[in-house]
Amino acid sequence: MFIGEYRYTLDTKKRLALPSKFRKELGKKVIITRGLDNCLIIYPLKEWGIMSEKLSKLPASRLDARGFARIMLAGACDVDLDKSGRILIPEYLKKYALLKKNIVLLGLSNRIEIWDEKKWQKYREKTEKEIGDMAERLKELGV
Repeated sequence: MFIGEYRYTLDTKKRLALPSKFRKELGKKVIITRGLDNCLIIYPLKEWGIMSEKLSKLPASRLDARGFARIMLAGACDVDLDKSGRILIPEYLKKYALLKKNIVLLGLSNRIEIWDEKKWQKYREKTEKEIGDMAERLKELGV
């Protein structure tokens, strides 16, 4: 399980180190794709298999389902972790997530999100102000 918030920087070769506590669960290869809110998502291969199966079952007749599946699947890329636990993020994904030098990694149970630090800070501050209202709305989902 992935949990926590970690700060890293892209090195001079544009590689991103992943938290050492995540590396064993991730294995040697991961899938990285576009996420919501202009972040990126890292999936272990097993979790990506589950997600891609769900995406493949979305009805192609629905505009929103087609669009979501296209963005998630077409944006996906398999990347290798090097011996130091770093990944090289493809340029098109760095551009999508507006990644600069300072990065925040978020452990979210079965996946990891990658955020530009300033973008994450702005998002987090906004969301923290709304957390009470969110909790009320999520009651129906059992949260």
